[in-house]
Amino acid sequence: MNMQNFGGCANSERISSSEGFASGRINLGEIEVFKITRFEFIWACTPSEDKQKTVTFYKPVGIPDGFHSIGHYCQSKEKPLHGFVLVVREAELPETADVGERVKLPALREPLDYKLVWSPDDGNEDNYGAYGYFWHPQPPEGYKAMGFLVTNRPDKPGLDEVRCVRVDLTDGCETYRPVLNAITKSLNLPFQVWSTRPHHRGMMGKGVCAGTFFCSSDLSIRKDLKHIGCLKNLNSKLPGMPNLDQIHSLIHHYGPTVFFHPDEIYLPSSVSWFFKSGALLYKTGTSVGEHIDGSGSNLPGGGSNDGGFWIDLPSDERGEIIKCGNLEGAELYVHVKPALGGTFTDIAMWVFCPFNGPATLKVGPMDFPLGKIGQHVGDWEHFTLRICNFSGELWSIYFSQHSGGKWVDAYDLEYIDGNKAIVYSSKNGHASYPHPGTYIQGSDKLGIGIRNDAARSNLSVDSSVLYEIVAAEYLGDGVVAEPCWLQFMREWGPTIVYNSRTELDKVINLLPVMFKYNLEDIFSKLPVELYGEEGPTGPKEKNNWVGDERS
Repeated sequence: MNMQNFGGCANSERISSSEGFASGRINLGEIEVFKITRFEFIWACTPSEDKQKTVTFYKPVGIPDGFHSIGHYCQSKEKPLHGFVLVVREAELPETADVGERVKLPALREPLDYKLVWSPDDGNEDNYGAYGYFWHPQPPEGYKAMGFLVTNRPDKPGLDEVRCVRVDLTDGCETYRPVLNAITKSLNLPFQVWSTRPHHRGMMGKGVCAGTFFCSSDLSIRKDLKHIGCLKNLNSKLPGMPNLDQIHSLIHHYGPTVFFHPDEIYLPSSVSWFFKSGALLYKTGTSVGEHIDGSGSNLPGGGSNDGGFWIDLPSDERGEIIKCGNLEGAELYVHVKPALGGTFTDIAMWVFCPFNGPATLKVGPMDFPLGKIGQHVGDWEHFTLRICNFSGELWSIYFSQHSGGKWVDAYDLEYIDGNKAIVYSSKNGHASYPHPGTYIQGSDKLGIGIRNDAARSNLSVDSSVLYEIVAAEYLGDGVVAEPCWLQFMREWGPTIVYNSRTELDKVINLLPVMFKYNLEDIFSKLPVELYGEEGPTGPKEKNNWVGDERS
């Protein structure tokens, strides 16, 4: 029996709690869940000659008494084993539960049978041990399977090896990242395995990721799945979420250091410094801006981005000073919110820069400065720490990069001072990256796009110390006072329309013939920001304020 313990991230430390957060268990209402990170090897599949493409399948072990498996786990060999599956048990009903709650069908039931979904078995009994068999639990009526089981022999698993969950305690599930592409040798049939995630995510989403996978030989499978679901958190108290003191502890413990490029001119500042240094509020129909006080109390709050107001720099020499920011007084603005049904906590850290610098176009080995293209007043960028509420561990960080971004697991981050990750802010554009280097916004394959250069320097902000919590809605009214400026839903800079085609034509005329061949294709690979820039809105107007990060 190959049994190992792979728990969390080597750079993290459990933050203890006498309450729900980091206690190892979370109550979802009628069921309680426990996170398992110890696995027993079942079977490995290498669909190509590249052994790094091997995908390994595991079953959870060390399940506490009274808890039950709901599916198996898998992942690629090319990264460290860093996953989990949830196990479940029925929660005890409170003494105040009404009769209706007590006469409901059980929350969990054994499957009625298993259906063999796929196996590469060619029929040779001598080779049974070399194959994997994928089984879908057949749930009783009114119940749903949460995942699949894998065996290395053709015998069906025992009915007591897994539990199905009552449908009203489940939520919609969707495929996320492909894990395996394989072929049945004897039938030449394709087979795919995906990781899964809840369909409904974000601050209000109740879907809970079970850590299981989805598999099918139907390559036209829809993103939204019918054969399995995910769990749903129906406990409105969200007992797994950290309290305010625990939030501060998490930020002190994990808060990244943000490094700016050594040639960065347009550095961050605090919002109050930006206002006090001369930023002006403009209103439609007026040509004179109004001074904004340090707290932003005279900014119009609420409503929507109707174009009636915007912020701009003064036209005198103060404007050039403001553009360069004030690194010494800069701080990050923190929004804390539930993720994945309150089983994770997202700590979104917002960086404010008074000005976004001009872009540089990269075409193959050549660089072309684009003049004023890409410049705009007021730049809000962010990255997000995702904390596991079962253990208090840093699970991953989302690096926002202009109109997109990506999640990076904790084991793949760079660290400074123990558990504090490093975030690299790109030159001029302030996008976030996990490692230094030059990143192309456009087409990496063609080598055409906007340069994003990231490097370490002596220009940095330590978010574990220099931060302000501006919102944590789940804590209730009055726990965190939102600053006045956070309610400003309009634009933090004027709208700019670039004469980008003229500027780009100048660049194109300098290119070798090989790059001129398909100009329209080159233009299509460039970011939309080159063609015009509306003044950026503040954090609360961004989709990820309530929703999940785009990935």
